Parts: sequence; structure tokens; C-alpha cells
Amino acid sequence: MAKDMTLLWGDGSPPCWRVLITLEEKALQGYNSKLLSFEKGEHKSQQVLMINPRGQLPTFKHGERVVNESAGACMYLENEFKEQGTHLTPTCPKERAVMYQRIFEASTLGQKLGDVIYYDWKVPEGERQESAKKRNKEAAGVELSLWEGYICKGPGPFLAGKNFSLADVVVFPNIAYAFHYGLCPERFPKLAQYYNMLKDRPSINKHWPTSWTDTKDLLKDIAKTK
Repeated sequence: MAKDMTLLWGDGSPPCWRVLITLEEKALQGYNSKLLSFEKGEHKSQQVLMINPRGQLPTFKHGERVVNESAGACMYLENEFKEQGTHLTPTCPKERAVMYQRIFEASTLGQKLGDVIYYDWKVPEGERQESAKKRNKEAAGVELSLWEGYICKGPGPFLAGKNFSLADVVVFPNIAYAFHYGLCPERFPKLAQYYNMLKDRPSINKHWPTSWTDTKDLLKDIAKTK
């Protein structure tokens, strides 16, 4: 069944990592996997644009069905293969509601992190302002503080409760991304605890970005808000 699937992805991308984790958790092996290079602009190649006109990764196709938004692809795989591999949707309605909330909140977390990490890349040198960088870091601190409060808040150690769910699949890559870019574990101890709990999970560890050889420091001075 996985032979009809194609995943075009880039190393180090949290959205791509989500889909890789889901495929692993659902025990879907033998899909067509192609690693592309962001640095070489391969995400803008005709091969990608034919499936994803935005020229973004991941690009996912199952037969004639295309789901290019990463969270959507994860949800599609979970629903299409409910009885296979790990059950990633809680049976408890309350936990299921939390799961969906966290999945859709993850886009804001990714955006706030990206505003800090990619500021110098996105803004021309002559237009960069220290005040804007400071505002971005403060906004990232507010967002990360929300997630710090979410960890271990419910009936279990995972984001939606007692079991690993799609919420963890979608959010963990962003948390790992934050620590890769220097987020201070002493300032965000609950996020660090969550990160350390999941980083060696087989589906996560198997697809750990090979490009993450050295920790960066762009988020090192992000502070938790009260």
C-alpha cells in the first residue's frame, strides 16, 4: 500500500520531519522517498511544482491524492490507516480536542521561531533593525512560554494526555528545532523535559536531521515570560 506513496522532503525541515515520523508510526514502509536540497533550490524544481505549485516541502502524494500541508498529511495518514501501527488519535473526547488544538497552534509556534531565526535572511541588510529583532524575540518568548505551560499540564506526559498522539508528531519537530537553535533548557525546563523524553523515540530518532551537527545560538537569549 505504501508503494503508491511519494514523499519529497528536505533535511532539517520540521514540517517534513512530521510526515516522516507519521509514516514510521503507522508502519508504512516502502514508499517512494526523495530527499531534496533547499540550498540547491530543488524545492522549486519542476518535479515539486507539478505536485505542489507553491514549491514547498514536504510534497506528499498517495495514488492520485495530494496532501502538501504537513499537518494535513499526518492527519490523512492517521485516518486512512487507523488500524495500522500506532493509534495516534486519543479515544477520549477531551484529549482528542486538546490534540486538535495543539496541532493547529503549532503553525504559530513555527512562525514565531522563524521570525527570529530567519530575520537576517528575509530582511535586506540596510533595512534590518535591532528593535524589530528584539520584538521578534519577545514574541517568540511569549509563544514558547505558552507551550512551557502546556507540558505536563494534563493527565499524562504527552501534549494531549497519556499517550503519544498526532499533537506530539506535529509539535515535537518545532520544539527540537528551537533547541537546535539554542533555546536555553534552564529557562524552559518543561520543554527540555518533553524534548528529552521524546528525542530517542524510534520514529523520531530514525529521521533525526543529519544536517543538525552543531547547535546554533539564535534563540539562546529568548526568555520566558511570567
